Amino acid sequence: MNRRPSYAGWIALAIVLVLIVYVMTSYNGLIASEQAVDAQWGQVQNVYQRRADLVPNLVATVKGAANFEKSTYIAVAQARASVGQITPQALQGALNDPKTFAQYQSAQNSLGATLSRLLVVTENYPTLQANQDFLTLQSQLEGTENRIAVERKRFNDLAQAFNTRRNTMPTALVANFFGAKFADKPYFSATSQAQTVPKVQF
Repeated sequence: MNRRPSYAGWIALAIVLVLIVYVMTSYNGLIASEQAVDAQWGQVQNVYQRRADLVPNLVATVKGAANFEKSTYIAVAQARASVGQITPQALQGALNDPKTFAQYQSAQNSLGATLSRLLVVTENYPTLQANQDFLTLQSQLEGTENRIAVERKRFNDLAQAFNTRRNTMPTALVANFFGAKFADKPYFSATSQAQTVPKVQF
């Protein structure tokens, strides 16, 4: 009596290989999406740093105006200092720490709001409106605020793409297997300060 060949072992091996390939593909896809989010996070920090670098020159320029309101530029300096209190190490892990991310966003929103108030106050100082250094800084700040809005939107788009991939079945099973490594990415929320570019045209 001839024995029929058993294919059960081969079928089991094929299933295991398919599962391994799927896990590897899902893992690599998550890594690629996460790298895109991380790269955009770096770009967001770059444009925020550009704004922070403009602040000392802007404050120095307005301080030179006769009788300029001291409390206004002090508030700007304090807001910039609060941004600087968040260490580079904390920022590096902010995408996996919602509390640090929210703290960073709040500090940046506060700086944006105080800069907006400062620029509105300068309308009352004609000497500043005739100061070429101030006008140049004003233009650079306007461009930077526009870049911030663009880079934040790009970040949110990439974070959404990552979160969608991460939470879609069956990739979610792979992501959950690796625990916090593939945690959901936070978004920049649409606060009034985040949505409104400071008025810098007079």
